[in-house]
Amino acid sequence: MKIKRVGVLGCGLMGSGIAQICAQAGYDTIVREVSNELCERGIGGIGKQLGKAVEKGKLAAEDRDATMGRLRGTTDLADLKECDIIIEAVVENLDLKNEMWRTLDGVCGPETIFASNTSSLTIADMAAATKRPERMVGLHFFNPVPVMKLVEVVKTIATDPQVFQTAFDFAASLGKEPIVCKDNSGFVVNLLLVPYMMDAIRALEQGVATIEDIDKGMRLGTGYPMGPFTLSDFVGLDTLDKIGDIMYNEYKEKRYASPPLLRRMISLGYFGRKSGKGFYDYSGPEPKVMDLGI
Repeated sequence: MKIKRVGVLGCGLMGSGIAQICAQAGYDTIVREVSNELCERGIGGIGKQLGKAVEKGKLAAEDRDATMGRLRGTTDLADLKECDIIIEAVVENLDLKNEMWRTLDGVCGPETIFASNTSSLTIADMAAATKRPERMVGLHFFNPVPVMKLVEVVKTIATDPQVFQTAFDFAASLGKEPIVCKDNSGFVVNLLLVPYMMDAIRALEQGVATIEDIDKGMRLGTGYPMGPFTLSDFVGLDTLDKIGDIMYNEYKEKRYASPPLLRRMISLGYFGRKSGKGFYDYSGPEPKVMDLGI
C-alpha cells in the first residue's frame, strides 16, 4: 500500500508538529480539530515555524509555500475518508479516542490505516473499538516533533505484518528513525523514562539532594541534555501524572505512581513551563529553582 494522503486528529502541540512534517515530506495532509478557531491557530502556528526556518536560511521560501499548500484543516471527521493513514494526536482519554475511531471506521475505506500517537495507552484497546484491528498501529512521535528523530512504531497481536511495515516505512519517509515496539503501556521510552522522573521526585522528597543538584548530577554524570526536573517541567507535570497513572493501572507497580509532592504541585496549578511554575519558576528571564518547602 502506498501512502499519499494523511489525516491528523488534533492540531495542538503534537498534532500540528505531525501535520507539519507530513506536509513537508510531500504528503497531502488534512488536520481535524473541534473548531475552526483551533484549526486556524494550529495551521497558523505551522506557518510561523516554517517562516522562522526561512528567515534562518534553513528552508527555501518556495518549500515553505509548497508545504503550506499541502495542508488544510477541517472540523468534520468525514473529510478524512479519503486518507490512506490517519494519525490521532488528542488528549490521553481512551473514550474520546475510541469515539473518533468508531466514527472513522464507518466512513473510511477498508484500506485506511489507523495510527495513534498515544504515549501510554495500549493500541489494542483502541483497535478493539474498530472493525479493523489488523490495520491499527501506534506511531508515537516525540516533542518537538519537527526536531526529535525518534518514532516508536507499535504493533499489537492483531496488527497485519504488511500494515506494520507500511507504517514503519512511512515513519522513515518523514525523515525519522523508527524503532519496533511491542504493545505494552509506555512502549520503550516512557516505560523507562516515567519511573526515572518519578524517582527523581521521590529523591527530592527524601532529601537526597536539591532540585538543582539532582538536575546537574544527571546532566554531568550521564550526559543527558537536561535533568529530570527540567524535563518534567518541559513535559508538563499534569501530563506526567496522567501518564504515570495510566501505567500504574496497567502494571500495578509503585515506580509508576505519582509521589505526593507531584500531586500537591498539580493541585496548586504548578504544571511546569506551560503554567510558568513547576520545579522551576519561569516568570523571569532565566528559570529559577522553586522553593517547595522541602
